[in-house]
Amino acid sequence: MPRTRQSSLRGSSSRRSRTDRAELTFSVSLVEHHLRESGHAPRLSETVPILLTAILEFLTRRLLELASNEAQRLGAQRLITPEILDLTVYNNTLLSQLLQFTTISQTAPAGRRRRRRRQT
Repeated sequence: MPRTRQSSLRGSSSRRSRTDRAELTFSVSLVEHHLRESGHAPRLSETVPILLTAILEFLTRRLLELASNEAQRLGAQRLITPEILDLTVYNNTLLSQLLQFTTISQTAPAGRRRRRRRQT
């Protein structure tokens, strides 16, 4: 007897990951792994990795949304560059305070570098 969609959903509900149940994109297990490595996990409840993952995802989405708006304003509609991210953080007071000790890389992606021609 073939499985119907309804019966397959009932059986898989207990097997869904915490990331799926929380409807997040970032991995809850990965955040929990980093918390355990740092030694903070024994003092935290089970819901902390989920909450922290949701906060990280929200901040990332907000930063990319603001950077996209800034890129469109500057006329660079295709790419969000490190310079645009830096400008976005600088122009937003809350993000600027939150990321004041964070360095945004200024190196070009590997595929975008141009080689200099040697002059003979």
